[in-house]
Amino acid sequence: VTENRSDLEDLHLYATPREQRFRRFASLEFEGQLYMTPYDFIQAVTSDEPKRKQEFYNAKTARENELNQILMETPPVWKGSSKLFRNLNEKGVISYTEYLFLLCILTKPHAGFRIAFNMFDTDGNEMVDKKEFLVLQEIFRKKNEKREKRGDEEKRAMLRLQLYGYHTSTNSVLKTEGEDLVPRSYWDTLRRSTSQALFSDLAERADDISSSLSDTTLLVHFFGKKGKAELNFEDFYRFMDNLQTEVLEIEFLSYSNGMNTISEEDFAHILLRYTNVENTSSYLENMRCSIPEEKGITFEEFRSFFQFLNNLEDFTIAMQMYNFASRSIGQDEFKRAVYVATGVKLSPHLVNTVFKIFDVDRDDQLSYKEFIGIMKDRLNRGFR
Repeated sequence: VTENRSDLEDLHLYATPREQRFRRFASLEFEGQLYMTPYDFIQAVTSDEPKRKQEFYNAKTARENELNQILMETPPVWKGSSKLFRNLNEKGVISYTEYLFLLCILTKPHAGFRIAFNMFDTDGNEMVDKKEFLVLQEIFRKKNEKREKRGDEEKRAMLRLQLYGYHTSTNSVLKTEGEDLVPRSYWDTLRRSTSQALFSDLAERADDISSSLSDTTLLVHFFGKKGKAELNFEDFYRFMDNLQTEVLEIEFLSYSNGMNTISEEDFAHILLRYTNVENTSSYLENMRCSIPEEKGITFEEFRSFFQFLNNLEDFTIAMQMYNFASRSIGQDEFKRAVYVATGVKLSPHLVNTVFKIFDVDRDDQLSYKEFIGIMKDRLNRGFR
């Protein structure tokens, strides 16, 4: 047992940072493949470490009847809510590729929801079925095969089993011509590869893919227990919006202690999490001096700021068009650029708080480049 545990620990050397995080938080194993519960996923995106004492080499092994019983608790998509993951808690299973998909959702603006839906809707009938959704499994698997670290083939095969449920590399349903360019993110991979899937033999192989995979909470939630239901855009949009809201509610409530607001200092703590800022104390001290009287940040203000962050790319373009990229900006310029680029109106108090956090030299101007760099890290929760 000790030798086997050591082998599994060694797999960390062959895993990417995202894979390492998934393995650290996943608490369930079925037929050699690791899964997160909804509770695990929430912990993975809101906490630095798992709260319960567990390790990736000590996940609970589930039998098929136990897995089926867990999935029986999954509500249909039309019963979804912003408490879905919290209500399911331990009664659900999320695969590694679905974990990557959910992370993509957390960083996308609402305008991107339609793009995401259309990427899955490969036959253009305004509905997504299970076969179309399973292209996700192939796309992310193919991307990771290309990025695998060289080394012990046996160890890499064990890692593939843990993350994807197969022992050896298989042929992808996607065409491989011209794939020497590595996309910048999993979202880019999804966007580029689904267009390739339109011309692939996915339709012919979808049944084989489906039969080789275990059902998961997302598959049952979207397509029913028999896998025959179809997903329309309204339900897909609501799921994505609910997920973003749920994660933000959890982060907000972890600081609010039942109150309607969090302090400006708590807001600063949340903003600076997962960033490359080494000395956060200087930012916090600067804010304490600049905002001596606490007013508080409401959840609506909190949510609006993270909606803005999900539109950070458009905001960056707007700033460059305003020719502010090489100099500092004031609060009015910042508010105007946010609204023009994203359609989000930030409250004066929220903007003032953001400026007080990042305005280190206290000239009421924001360093554009420094702010964008830090916020890109925060948006991607340290995985930029």
